[in-house]
Amino acid sequence: MNIYSLKSEVHNHINEHNLLNNTVGLVPTMGSLHNGHLSLIESAIKMCDKVWVSIFVNPTQFNSKSDLKNYPKNLNKDIELIKSISEKISVFAPETHEIYGNNIRYRKYDFKGIDSELEGKYRKNHYHGVGTIVSMLFFLFKPDKAFFGEKDFQQTQVIQKLIEIENHKTQLVICPTVREKNGLAMSSRNSLLSNELREKASIIYETLIYLKKNFKSQGFNALISESINKINSNNNFKTEYFEIVDSNSLKKLEKFNEKNSYRAFVSVFVGNVRLIDNILLN
Repeated sequence: MNIYSLKSEVHNHINEHNLLNNTVGLVPTMGSLHNGHLSLIESAIKMCDKVWVSIFVNPTQFNSKSDLKNYPKNLNKDIELIKSISEKISVFAPETHEIYGNNIRYRKYDFKGIDSELEGKYRKNHYHGVGTIVSMLFFLFKPDKAFFGEKDFQQTQVIQKLIEIENHKTQLVICPTVREKNGLAMSSRNSLLSNELREKASIIYETLIYLKKNFKSQGFNALISESINKINSNNNFKTEYFEIVDSNSLKKLEKFNEKNSYRAFVSVFVGNVRLIDNILLN
């Protein structure tokens, strides 16, 4: 397994290995890997000849210094997990200075408003930070395919806009959300939960399933209120947002149209840990 921390090392690797006729896959991560990440890597192996995994906790996509500081990190464990899948994978795990130098700032993009819905309302400029690092990685690796999870569906739509803005030749591959036994969407932040809260957090997915089963053309506002109450009835649970939106524009549902596709998105504070999830409704 090749593990690099410098962009120059990546360039040398690419130049030394003729990858022109190979399908190159990229799995960008912030580390603290779990089975959700591993499923992305496994999909990349099946679809690509050469697979890169990046591990970088990107400071420009955090709105809170404490959130950045507390984000779980364990590079050695991450490397072992990747090795358990395949030793042919190459890993890029740079330090912050290697990516940003002394200028830790995000670039501003015109994502046509998709970045200002849902997460964007509560994490200002978050997706500009995401766009900044993903752009750097795309220009560095020039991947044919990039793999992201459906759990971060809004992020996938932002990255698709980035691909169009910068004319990348990369195909975005969206892989299904991987869940724990109780239905909780796998997330690096789950490790910050107590065992009790982690088990109780199953209510988030249970509520999404309930909403999906009862989603109709009328009464969706009442259904949202009921869903929020279901979650908030648990001690230490506080819903930040719960919205039904158009799957393409991510605009909030105002009037149901059976021809349109809709998704429900939720953000919940479980104790001090912020969790997100979403589900396709129709």
